Parts: sequence; structure tokens; C-alpha cells
Amino acid sequence: MSKPKIYISKAIPEQVFAYLEEHCECRMWDGQGVPSRQGLLAELHDVEGLLTTGGPINRELLDHAPKLRAVSSISVGYNHFDLEAMKARRVIGTHTPHVLDETVADLVLSLMLSAARRIPELDAFVKQGRWQRGKGLTDEYFFGMDVHHQTLGIIGMGRIGEAIAKRAVDGFGMSLLYHNRSRKPETEERFGARYCSLDELLRESDFVVMMTPLTPETERMIRQEHFERMKPTAFFINASRGKTVDEPALIHALQAGLIRGAGLDVFDPEPPGPDNPLLHMPNVVTLPHIGSATAKTRLDMAMLAARNLVAALTGGHPPNVVPELRELLENK
Repeated sequence: MSKPKIYISKAIPEQVFAYLEEHCECRMWDGQGVPSRQGLLAELHDVEGLLTTGGPINRELLDHAPKLRAVSSISVGYNHFDLEAMKARRVIGTHTPHVLDETVADLVLSLMLSAARRIPELDAFVKQGRWQRGKGLTDEYFFGMDVHHQTLGIIGMGRIGEAIAKRAVDGFGMSLLYHNRSRKPETEERFGARYCSLDELLRESDFVVMMTPLTPETERMIRQEHFERMKPTAFFINASRGKTVDEPALIHALQAGLIRGAGLDVFDPEPPGPDNPLLHMPNVVTLPHIGSATAKTRLDMAMLAARNLVAALTGGHPPNVVPELRELLENK
């Protein structure tokens, strides 16, 4: 029995490639970064499976891949999947949830601490040789804001939100508000969390953390009127997707003093242009979308994506099919 042919659109760890080679006939991009769109499309004419980290899986791609049966994305988000097109072509799509929860939660706490205590700004102050005693700077010049025992509001209480809540409540004694599509009674009991409307969360929180997936309902979910409801001392943290926030509104809120600062791992678009005002504000911590970027977590994500793809192509039932495409497995 011949092995299914797959294409791997980005370099992956050797042990992940070795696992795939056991089960599939593999071709892999051997350049830097990822292939161009046209370069990718040219590779898909005979493949049954695609291992990818992003880029639109749409009708254009499917037209170039008549034999494609499964796409496995090394990501928790799958907003790059055209779900209707994939359903029409009966192409299964999988992702890699859960393995990155703890790592992303670590990063969110890092953003909160860095923004509140002005870590990047004051790190630059020292490295630039500006810290000189007796030069007229009072202690207040270096003041930040406490994180401990403040109120944290989480928008989107999924598994990552719960991992953030654990760190915030158990580690920092924070009070917890959350807004979600549905209530989470176990989360409320475990962390003393209070479910509330978005407006109430924005009004009462000292830190607002955006952790929703990007969907048609959450695109530009946070807009000008929402920043106007926040405390002028509050910090906005986004580690979800850049498009969940109206970025010009965020820029205005920071420039106008509607909020005190922000910590951002995501932007719209990515990467942000050099003239983006967010890159020139000392009260904004900016990171290059590195929520899951540790060696262990990226290895775990790649291996999970590989196992998803092999299961999808060899008659198994991959556990991480995106919810909207599970019906394709049920009707196999």
C-alpha cells in the first residue's frame, strides 16, 4: 500500500519529520521562512495532505490541489481556513489547541508585568546611560503600577483564559472578572471569578486581557466606545489576534490618555509598519506574535499537527479537527 503524499510548507523539527516519513511520502520547503504563495500552489498538484503554519486555505489553493484530503495547521487559530470551501471539497482541517495554553498564559502575565512596571522603557533608560544619581530625577519618575491585588478582566475564558486566571489569582491575589459566550460555573468556583457584561468588565478592570479567537463575531470587537469605558489607569493586553481590536481606536485611546498603557503580541496587519504609532509609544510593550514561542511548545505543536495529519490520511479520527469540519468525519 503506497504512502499518502504530503507537502510540508515550513521547516519542522527532525523528529517530527521522521515521524511523518514513517507514514507518508514527504516533500518539504527547504528555503528560509515559508514559500511564496505561487511557490506553495505549485507544490500541491499531487498531494493528499498539507502541513502548514498559516496562509489562506481557500478556493484558490483547493483548485491547485485536486487530491487534497487534509490540511493540518500548526496553530491554535484557524481563521485562515475557508471553512465553506473546505466543506464543499470535503477537505478535513485540523489545528493544535491546548498544547500551548500554559506557554501563552506565561506570556500574558509577562505583558501585564512589563507594561505595568514599565520594564522595557526603564530597561532602555538604563542601557542608554540616562540613570545618573543627583540629576534631578525623583523616585516618582520610575513609578509603575502594582499588578498584585488588582482587578483582571478576561475577554474569552477558554483554556488559555483559565491558565491566565490561575496565575493571576493564585500567584498575584487578583480579583477576576470575565466575559464569555457562556458562563463557566467551575471557573467561577475555582477562582472566585465573576461573570459580567463586557461594559461592566471594561469599567471595573485594571487590566483587560483579550483572549478571544478571531471569528466574524469577534472581529473589531473592541472599538473606540469600549476604550472610552475603561479606567484611565487601565492596561489593555492583547495576545489573541490583531483583528479582534480596532487598532486605530487603540492608538487613539493611548494618545488621548483614555487608558494608561498596553501590552501587545498581535497587530493588524502583521508585522506592523515602521510608522505605526504603537511602535513609538513608551507605554506600549510590543512583541512579534511569540505567544507559543518556546522550543518545547513549538515541538509539541508540530508533533501534534503531524499526528493529526497522519490520522486524517490513514483512516483514523484525528482528535483536533476544527469543530466546523467534524461533520466530514461523521460522513466518511
